[in-house]
Amino acid sequence: MVAVVVLALYPIIWMIVSSLRPDGSIFSNPSPAPTTFHWQNYQYGWNALGTPFGRYLLNSAIIVLGAIVGNVITCSMAAYAFARLRFRFQKPAFGFMLLTIMLPIHVMIVPQYILWAKADLVNTFWPLIVPKFLATDAFFTFLMVQFIRGLPKELDEAARIDGAGHGRIFLQILMPLMAPALATTAIFTFIWTWNDFFVQMIYLTDPDKYTAPIALRSFIDAQSHSSYGAMFAMSVVSVIPLLIAFAVGQKYLVRGIATTGLK
Repeated sequence: MVAVVVLALYPIIWMIVSSLRPDGSIFSNPSPAPTTFHWQNYQYGWNALGTPFGRYLLNSAIIVLGAIVGNVITCSMAAYAFARLRFRFQKPAFGFMLLTIMLPIHVMIVPQYILWAKADLVNTFWPLIVPKFLATDAFFTFLMVQFIRGLPKELDEAARIDGAGHGRIFLQILMPLMAPALATTAIFTFIWTWNDFFVQMIYLTDPDKYTAPIALRSFIDAQSHSSYGAMFAMSVVSVIPLLIAFAVGQKYLVRGIATTGLK
């Protein structure tokens, strides 16, 4: 296990060490041991693209925050409907939802792009945020459905006897018990959205609206000199929010996955 951990951590350690090396010695020395401390890479990388890199981090944070709020609210509502309500075509609808998990984003991106282009919303954050408020991430809906199905229905019945409707049962009874599943959804949404490159590259064309992954790609130019040292330096900066999010939510993440699997 130690050998596997070392093998898995080597790229991260090499990235950190490479962020402290001059461009000329990054690929000539594969050793993870630091030999120089070229801090200028961080200073240069922060302002190399003409706009402070913090702007790109802020753009990513705005999209991530909207995605988290959208997924937590709408996926939990859809999960409650599938797990507790009885309505026409419920099983076909649930099966269709599961089917969407198997579709790669590359299949759906063209018709989605056409819709947003006709709405004149390309090159804005809306195409990256609004779908999250429509419960389009079926994986999280399925995860919460499994979690809710494991909760005793007697809780719903007791609340209904006290005069509670579906809204109150969902908000006051089930939502507090769904905290592990909601935390798991929030953490995975944060990681996947923060690291997303393909979809954000399709919709965002204005450099001022670039997110961190797209900005990192801008450091590499096939026609001229590529600033690998600055790119690795900003990659380290971009990874820090992910590490903080995982460290803060690790307990809830493990609990949510474990309890969902058992139920």
